[in-house]
Amino acid sequence: MEASLRWAPVTAIAPLAWGAAYLVTHRFLPADSPLYGGAIRALPAGLLLLLVRRRLPRGSWWWRSLVLGALNMGAFFALVYLAAQTLPSSIASTIMATSPVVMMLFAWAALSERPRAAHMAGAAIGIAGVCLLLLRGTATVNATGVLASVVAMTMSSYGYVLAKKWSSAVDVFSLTSWQLIAGGVVLVPVAVAVEGAPPSLDGPAVLGFGYVTIVATALAFAAWFTGLRHLSAGTVGLIGLLNPLTGVLLGTVVAGETLTAQQLLGLALVFAGILLGQPVTTRLLARGPSLRRRPRPSPGTSGTTPGTVVPAAPPPIPPRPCPDGPPPRP
Repeated sequence: MEASLRWAPVTAIAPLAWGAAYLVTHRFLPADSPLYGGAIRALPAGLLLLLVRRRLPRGSWWWRSLVLGALNMGAFFALVYLAAQTLPSSIASTIMATSPVVMMLFAWAALSERPRAAHMAGAAIGIAGVCLLLLRGTATVNATGVLASVVAMTMSSYGYVLAKKWSSAVDVFSLTSWQLIAGGVVLVPVAVAVEGAPPSLDGPAVLGFGYVTIVATALAFAAWFTGLRHLSAGTVGLIGLLNPLTGVLLGTVVAGETLTAQQLLGLALVFAGILLGQPVTTRLLARGPSLRRRPRPSPGTSGTTPGTVVPAAPPPIPPRPCPDGPPPRP
């Protein structure tokens, strides 16, 4: 229980930062350079964390970093940008909200973490809340964007479980920096081949990339992998539902809009789903009512603790007979 109370808030830093990154990316970053955007986001963040820890991969961690970097950073960033260009953010975020279920299934297969009933129920409630929160009216659905969102969600879910499985002997900063650098290295040649010259950045774009790189990537992924190390994949996946919730709340604050009754219900369901999947809530539900009816003390037991057994008084000791017969009468 103490581990959950300590590491759940640390893990929540990641989806909160990612939710704010939606707004920053939409308003300040160039939308026509998704590959360069992913590389600029990944490489500086990885180098920053590498300077903090100053540790290079060894042995099998060279190819492991490449695999994790491609799954969690490189290909993931590119696919998310593609989905953002071809799909409404409501549909893309709803597809990504199914990641807790996928993470739990991958963790079951790779880590033998059997999904708990509370986790599955929390995921169902949380996904329903995201649908109420984001899906309003009719929206154009692009098959390419849907495919990109599904592949990105599946790849990252599997990559997170692999990172949890492999990283027990590696510190979190090194693990995160190696993945970010590998993901950026994978993206750079593809960006040069597909997008040509790097985009020109103005002042707001530089500040936007500063936030996305330092806060929404370096800090967020370090917090995310810290949570995966100390909590189950199901618990971490449900905390990730704070991502679309943060994006909606920040967008509402910036646009000055008022949340509808449907959206407020969605917010409540998302919070309920997240809380239901936390170990503290699971233990409380499993324990049931802790206060039971205490038995009333029997007469003559005042001052004793209710529910305690009062020992019976010992029987009286009979008088010892005289060895020379009965005593003479006076």
